[in-house]
Amino acid sequence: MDYLKDGAEITRRSFAIIEAECDLAGLPEELRALAKRIVHAGGMTDLIGDLVFSKDAGAAGRAALAAGAPIVCDVAMVAAGIARRHLPADNAVEVAVAQPQAAELAERLRTTRSAAGLVALKERLGGAVVVIGNAPTALFQLLELAEAPPCRPALVLGFPVGFVGAAESKAALAANALAIPFVALKGRRGGSAMAAAALNALLIGEAPA
Repeated sequence: MDYLKDGAEITRRSFAIIEAECDLAGLPEELRALAKRIVHAGGMTDLIGDLVFSKDAGAAGRAALAAGAPIVCDVAMVAAGIARRHLPADNAVEVAVAQPQAAELAERLRTTRSAAGLVALKERLGGAVVVIGNAPTALFQLLELAEAPPCRPALVLGFPVGFVGAAESKAALAANALAIPFVALKGRRGGSAMAAAALNALLIGEAPA
């Protein structure tokens, strides 16, 4: 079969198509690489219209990462997609669902393990970059924890996916009155690949990971 095999050329053409098919004019320059990476991860050019963000969110995230902020993910699939060799300060990567206390806490709190894992990690949340790619419950839990100033992240990348709570949790993030910087994708769409892609854009722009 005749098909393109060169990985670098595939990436180059992919981003050229994204540039041609997406209207990025309404996005701040600092978030255009992030937007293109999300489209690349999801294969859907109309994602651009559902992207919501706070002012200077990208700058806040990059500054926190450069200063050594930990990265807190809801699930291992998000963590697996991080381009770790590009971490600017050997940043720690924590996975909520993998916390040893998560299962016991989830049963006691009557919630999901990813949400319970954030409770276990609450002392790590202050100034962290939090990346949610799977569980709406984790995003809701994060917003509840962030009511306490010591637990407020430097940036939240909100990309939970699903039919129950996903749209609502991202709407709550976008409406947060705590001045938490954020980037999120409205509606049901999202997922671990998009969440990791958003973080990688802060690390390396749109270049191959």
